[in-house]
Amino acid sequence: MPIARRRLLAAVTCGVLAGCAPAPRTAGPRASPGAPVGAAVPGPSTRASRPPEPVTRAEVVARYATATPTSWGFEAPGVVGRLPTTDRVVALTFDACGGPGGSGYDQALIGFLRGRAVPATLFLNSRWIDANLAAFRELAADPLFEIANHGTRHRPLSVSGRSAYGIPGTRNAGEVFDEVAGNRDKLTGLLGRPPRFFRPGTAYCDDVAARIVADLGERIAGFTVNGDAGATYSPAQVRKEVAAAPPGSIVICHMNHPGGGTAAGVAAAVPRLLDSGYRFVRLSDVVR
Repeated sequence: MPIARRRLLAAVTCGVLAGCAPAPRTAGPRASPGAPVGAAVPGPSTRASRPPEPVTRAEVVARYATATPTSWGFEAPGVVGRLPTTDRVVALTFDACGGPGGSGYDQALIGFLRGRAVPATLFLNSRWIDANLAAFRELAADPLFEIANHGTRHRPLSVSGRSAYGIPGTRNAGEVFDEVAGNRDKLTGLLGRPPRFFRPGTAYCDDVAARIVADLGERIAGFTVNGDAGATYSPAQVRKEVAAAPPGSIVICHMNHPGGGTAAGVAAAVPRLLDSGYRFVRLSDVVR
């Protein structure tokens, strides 16, 4: 992990615990001619490579019951930590963690994105969906946004019970399956299709858990830029981090703390990036 990234992670740990405890790290479709700046257009489908029938819980338990993880953190094999491009492209992602971590809805943030036609990927936890079903249906119907899986109980993804930021992780392969598949099934029922991307609670996972996610037909999305430190940053801090996103960044912020500085900070940063020639994408627009 680069030294600069380590410094940033150390600096925001306390803030993460005060937010919804997703672990932050600091750092689409191309707009068609005549479309609003930042507007999304459908890209080619990438679902053909997904397993036609994801594995069952029993199969996962049998396959990984004795597997021993060799890594723990943000960068397990298969985790998408940045976009596969050097173009001036940024993917904004927003987590909604739900439960004790917060089930609020930052309507100002979403309103800004809609007003500027800026696409984003929304990682929604099962508990947040239950608390905001009407808002969920509205977001899911908006082609500007891609809905992704942020887990069933917002737990770090481990096969050995490892914790992150004081939050106990899943304890075995069966619990990893439950954390991923529980919300996957909810989203599939609501959307009519399975989500493509998964982000664990706190963004921590081990390499065995990452393989289970892949077996379930999803890709783990990490991040390059920590945008709001678990929704604890001030607007000025959010603006600074997001506006400094290098090309190919995946930015993590939060949409479940309307009282935080995320909306104002993003609203200040996005025009600067647009003026610098950046465009915004959903993850599925560029990650194959």
